[in-house]
Amino acid sequence: MEEEKEAVKQYIEDLRKKIHYHNYRYYVLDEPEISDAEYDRLFKELEELESKYPELITPDSPTQRVGAKPLTEFGTYEHSIPMLSLNSVSDVSDVRDFDERVRKFLGIEGGKIEYVVEPKIDGLAMELVYENGVLSVGSTRGDGTTGEDITQNLRTIKTIPLRIFSDAPPLPLLEVRGEVFMPVSKFKELNDALGARGEKMFANPRNAAAGSVRQLDPKVTASRPLDFFAYGVGRAEGKEFSTQWEVLNYLRNIGFKVSPLIRRFEHIKDVIEYHEEVKAKRDELDYEIDGIVVKVNSIELQERLGTISRSPRWAIAYKFPAREEFTRVKDIVVQVGRTGALTPVAVLEPVPIAGVTVSRATLHNEDELRRKDVRIGDTVVVERAGDVIPEVVSVIKSKRTGAEKEFKMPDRCPVCGAEVIKEGPIVRCIGVSCVAQLKERIKHFASLRALNIEGLGEKVIEQLVDRKMVSDAADLFFLTKRDLLKLDRMGDKSAQNILDALEKSKHTTFARLIHALGIRHVGEHTASLLADNFRDLESLRNASYEDLVSIPEIGPEVAKSILLFFEQESTKELLDKLERAGVSYEKKEVAEEEERKILEGKTFVFTGRISMPREEAKRIVEQFGGRVASSVSKRTDYVVAGEEAGSKLERARKLGVKVINEEEFRTMVR
Repeated sequence: MEEEKEAVKQYIEDLRKKIHYHNYRYYVLDEPEISDAEYDRLFKELEELESKYPELITPDSPTQRVGAKPLTEFGTYEHSIPMLSLNSVSDVSDVRDFDERVRKFLGIEGGKIEYVVEPKIDGLAMELVYENGVLSVGSTRGDGTTGEDITQNLRTIKTIPLRIFSDAPPLPLLEVRGEVFMPVSKFKELNDALGARGEKMFANPRNAAAGSVRQLDPKVTASRPLDFFAYGVGRAEGKEFSTQWEVLNYLRNIGFKVSPLIRRFEHIKDVIEYHEEVKAKRDELDYEIDGIVVKVNSIELQERLGTISRSPRWAIAYKFPAREEFTRVKDIVVQVGRTGALTPVAVLEPVPIAGVTVSRATLHNEDELRRKDVRIGDTVVVERAGDVIPEVVSVIKSKRTGAEKEFKMPDRCPVCGAEVIKEGPIVRCIGVSCVAQLKERIKHFASLRALNIEGLGEKVIEQLVDRKMVSDAADLFFLTKRDLLKLDRMGDKSAQNILDALEKSKHTTFARLIHALGIRHVGEHTASLLADNFRDLESLRNASYEDLVSIPEIGPEVAKSILLFFEQESTKELLDKLERAGVSYEKKEVAEEEERKILEGKTFVFTGRISMPREEAKRIVEQFGGRVASSVSKRTDYVVAGEEAGSKLERARKLGVKVINEEEFRTMVR
């Protein structure tokens, strides 16, 4: 009996190691070796065994990421080695001064000093303590000396290993330092979900990450899409490091996710050039960075340089231009969207933010406007992050003079005068012929992620609607060059370019067409789901409520919205016009299983600018049995390179990975 139990214990331990390994492959390397179904089978087997033998459950088991009871408050944790803050600089001259100070202090003004450069993630610094390879404590940076013990929350983040991944015996004690953050794409999804439920939304990804890791209930943290990059160590008993580069590679090798943007340079001029390179690709990243961190690579030189007060002499943060600025609210106006939603917008004194002059910023909805207490005349903090519409983050109430005016949402549509109704946090115009809604619907129809009609900008659309040249999006396809030449500032070449773009857009995909229709609650992802489950528009129009809600991720509200859209007479007219105009799309065919899996086992990486949205490309690959990775490795089968492809293309060539263009990719999946 004892032998049998020992055998079960060993089997469970082997199973845990296998699951830890596959977690590492999936979440850290983005290179899974088994299917999701196989992983689920392993995990379920472990759960069943632990349920049968609860005395064999260990804290580092993959099943124990979430399970702790909610706390009433967080405890404190004292760092054995202080977590220092960095001096920040933003000018090239300051970076050169840093290099000169380092050389002068070390007395090696004429020699080379190697620097390691890392992206400065805009997240929250954390320390993870591993005892004999098992995570024992996770804490915030706090004041640098003492942080909050948030171990049970950090355990829920899948890129934080519960057990060090290594064949070598684990160190008795290892303190790993890094940054918790929320990917930009996941932040947008989270805010959309919160807004739809009428709940308080987060100002930016950093606030979302901060609010998520400091939840007293770890189940809430587990539901949030958090990630982690490791960048350093504190104490490491039984291990000596000679360079920061060695530290980063060690962390990567024992199972931690390390930024792919780290680099080594021997000259400060190369550091400065790399700063510009990273700044240029900043908006392409799925996580916020606000600069780069420059560190002297040699640990010995770091120790000789030491610290000044609470900052190291051997490192600086070389910041990017600010994305947040202070400005004044000149007015608050209401914008009417394509679904009739009335959005309050702050008209600002123009202010440059991250290279763009911002004069307007969204206030989201009436509830957010009241919560932030934004008034006309207020001094506010405005943020612009990536391609996110500028928004008012907060009010500097200490700057108020008493002359500020509160804003009241209108009880009638400011464009068509129709009545408005309140649906949760949203105020909505119910006018059936509202010009503002028509303009926004056409803008959406022509947008990059819908039919991508190049040259059909906002000013052209406004003129077409104001002059009653179009009554819906389908009318665009019946415009002639003579019609377009009647518009202000429209030349012969511009008119022809728009006609050519309209002709090109007639041939699209089913998912893009569904998205372009502008059905309420149906975004790009839901449009793809519908395209995967219905052969054509006719079958979608005839779908029942039960048909729709049977699709995973489509709930009652979305299903009702789809049914309501297709019940409208105006929808029938729109679809009839589109058919007459010759708009066509790739219909979903019922293919043989072998045909549907033509990309089975193939891994794709997309880089550079391509015409289709990345999510659509990913959907196509997965539809045919393949997978999409975010980084290039020896296991990558194809790199699809668009215009301005960068480091991923270079790495693909270095590794001998096959590189194809977008047209070649489309040919593979036709």
